[in-house]
Amino acid sequence: MKKDIKIGYEHFKSISELSETEKKLFERAKKARETGYAPYSNFLVGCAVLLENEEIYTGSNQENAAYPSGLCAERTALFWIGANFPNEVIKKIFIIGGPREFSEKTPPIPPCGACRQSLMEYETKQNEDIEVYFSNLNEEVFKVNSIKDLLPFYFDATFL
Repeated sequence: MKKDIKIGYEHFKSISELSETEKKLFERAKKARETGYAPYSNFLVGCAVLLENEEIYTGSNQENAAYPSGLCAERTALFWIGANFPNEVIKKIFIIGGPREFSEKTPPIPPCGACRQSLMEYETKQNEDIEVYFSNLNEEVFKVNSIKDLLPFYFDATFL
């Protein structure tokens, strides 16, 4: 069976095109990126997560010399939220990543495969889409309305 896949996304050249809430998420993700621990890859990622109650929580990537013992920024934040606010709905996640020595050529960095799968789990659990924004320090932003747009052939509990 062949299925045509169309990925729906929006592309913003600057955060000036975003809402005040999204600008705040950008700034919080940018600040969280600075707390990343990445002495091996020198690739820093920060994220900000908006809950339905309007609270914002952040995460940053945390590496470990014993790969793959580290954790991405997105999963750091998601798992902390899941452990502390298991019934809160996640509305949006904003991700900023790139090399420590950021350059003008660094594109917006989307979530990795493991983070996409983790986001899918939370989206499925809450039965509500999570808006995903990913950016670079140049303030170029991509937005998808659901993690399904980045992971169209997703695996979830219905396969078990």
